[in-house]
Parts: sequence; C-alpha cells; structure tokens
Amino acid sequence: MAADNTLVTGMEKTITFTLNGQPRTVTTDPERRLLEVLREDLDLTGTKYGCGESECGACTVLVDGAAVRSCGRSVESVGGKQITTIEGLSPAGRLHPVQEAFLAEQAFQCGYCTSGMVLGLVALLSRKPIPSDAEILSRMEGHLCRCCGYPNLVKAIRRAAAAARK
Repeated sequence: MAADNTLVTGMEKTITFTLNGQPRTVTTDPERRLLEVLREDLDLTGTKYGCGESECGACTVLVDGAAVRSCGRSVESVGGKQITTIEGLSPAGRLHPVQEAFLAEQAFQCGYCTSGMVLGLVALLSRKPIPSDAEILSRMEGHLCRCCGYPNLVKAIRRAAAAARK
C-alpha cells in the first residue's frame, strides 16, 4: 500500500477514500476521472457530466471540504481523502440549509446544474459564513446554468447564510 492509500495491481490500482462518511475502495485505472467512478462504479448519479473540461461546475463535489470539479480530477488524486457528493450532503435525511434555501427561493429550474451549485455554495459558506454579494457571485462564476436562475441563487445563498447564523 502506497502512502496515498493506493495499491498497484497491474494497470489498475486499489484506491481507498471516504465517500459520504463511509470508507470506500475501488480498483480501477488510476487516471479515470473521479466523475466516472462516482457515476458508473458507485452509482452516485447526482454528480452530473456537463462539459468534461472543468468549466461548467455540474460535476462539483467536495474533497476535504473544498469544491472540486470531478471531471478534471483523477480518482487516484482522492486516495485517502474525504469526498462528499450531493447524495451525502444530508445523511440524516434532513436537507442541508443550502438545499432548503434553494427550494425556498426557487433557485433552480431544470435541476441539472443544481447539485454542483449547492456543493460549491456549501464550500463557500464553510469558509465564509457571511459572504458578500461579490463573494457569492465570484463563487458562482464557474457554474453555468442554462435556465438562467442566477438572481434567485443570490437570494438562496443569503437565506442559507442567515439560517447558518441562527
């Protein structure tokens, strides 16, 4: 076992990480995209394929609490790390305050980009519990929404920040 929690077996490696609070191990090509492993091997389809170039944000997950584009990250790079997908954001069955705020403010339309946006905003709020509008907009710059729900996103994150302060 290597220091990064990977075990080399021919062309594949066994990679261990924590996924949504549970230890997980996969044996695969270490260069496969994390997005592919999440969706195809682990059946977590809340993380979406958008552009495949780390530009649209639909594939955003949290890696050790930081927002990361999973389509641009190899599965090997997350060995030994904590990964949170949209499915793991509410382990007790209760929505996260950002999810509640998205619902209350109708901050999504088709929903395709929503999981990436929610996780990006969760990462922002964990670093900056009371973000300015400029910080909110800066965080959202890398998330593309083809339905154009942006004004309600700012309302939603303000609501989530206020809920977090209570």
